[in-house]
Amino acid sequence: MRRPLGTLIGLLTAGVLLAPAAGATASAAPVTPDPDPGLVGPVERPDPGDRPGDRSGAARAADGLTLTGRGHGHGRGLSQYGAKGAAEDGWSYRRIVSFYYPGTTWDRAAGRMQVLITGDTTRDLVVRARPGLRLRPVGGSWSPLHDARPSAVAWRVVPAAKGRSQVDYRTAQGSWTRLRTVDGEVEVGAGRAPVQLETPAGTTAYRGVLRSVDPPPGSSDDAEDRDTVNVAPMESYLRGVVPREVPALWPAAAVRAQAVAARSYAAYERVHPRNSHYQVLDTSGSQVYGGVAAEHPASDEAVRATRRQVRHAGGQPAFTQFSASNGGWTAKGSFAYLPAQQDRNEEGSGNPYATWRRTVSSSALESAYPAIGRFTGVELRGRTGDGQWGGRVGTVVVTGGQGRVTVPGETFRSVFGLPSTWFTRA
Repeated sequence: MRRPLGTLIGLLTAGVLLAPAAGATASAAPVTPDPDPGLVGPVERPDPGDRPGDRSGAARAADGLTLTGRGHGHGRGLSQYGAKGAAEDGWSYRRIVSFYYPGTTWDRAAGRMQVLITGDTTRDLVVRARPGLRLRPVGGSWSPLHDARPSAVAWRVVPAAKGRSQVDYRTAQGSWTRLRTVDGEVEVGAGRAPVQLETPAGTTAYRGVLRSVDPPPGSSDDAEDRDTVNVAPMESYLRGVVPREVPALWPAAAVRAQAVAARSYAAYERVHPRNSHYQVLDTSGSQVYGGVAAEHPASDEAVRATRRQVRHAGGQPAFTQFSASNGGWTAKGSFAYLPAQQDRNEEGSGNPYATWRRTVSSSALESAYPAIGRFTGVELRGRTGDGQWGGRVGTVVVTGGQGRVTVPGETFRSVFGLPSTWFTRA
């Protein structure tokens, strides 16, 4: 449902796609949460008619398909480069948010977020030892770990039989040793201090607590698997989200607008959780979340300045989608507060996605759609009717010597890594 300068991570999803490295600077790029497939999707309107620019014939087949386009991401809601441009023009963050989510109202949200840590692919929960570290059954009483074994350098929770949890420790010289076994799922915390989680990819610190929980029945191949879930206050969660979504050193109003959009999006997903034991992912499937390592003083200030502020609609948190760039025209979403409207804020914002050009080779098209045989051309149909070329593409018909294949524009975009569905033949 999400989505660039510095270290770039391409995520070919229906949202957007590019994430800056931790500690992003003004040269880093925004990312976008994927749209929820159950709530949003490509909006198709009647094709405004066959246009010469919408067809690619056999004469071009040898070179594949060259496209030019606008924007990066689904284009619904807030444009991150648009917010940057508006801030540079003197707009306040409240004006920016109100422009991109018309019809929503200001409200407040607090509480905690439950975030699935997707990088912890092991069945156990391993954390580094530190003063103040403690453990408890979920909903139970805390027990100190550091005081129990001051020589420990790491602690491990392993799922045991009958839904129990085995608690082990390791010293610098030794292997894992069992301390005790407790009933049920457990969580580990260190009060206000972060907890360092060890995963196959490395160590990351998280605020709040880390919970080792059983997936719901039927969601795992191994009955003894566990998921690691970070349970953190909303504002702590946002500190690890906002600088992964926009560069922290962008104009303050743009970063504050992102904080409001991210907080509102999180509040919406909390009402519509991803699963029974967590509410959001730590990836662009929800919002990119990097824990303590992602935090930056400038984005921390944006979170503080907008503390608890969210947008509501109909008494509920609004589904405040956002993307890197709408190309100058927002895309219509599933709610009235996500309209298609012209957006001049991206003009002069330094937006690298204002226009783009990509070539898809004939071999790539033939490999993706073998039923067509040798590629001969495409037709771009079902445009939204907004902006240049008639707007975003709803359907792509890929034609070859043996037949044709019709695919949604979003699918075509994802398969070939196109920045958006707003494109035409170059």
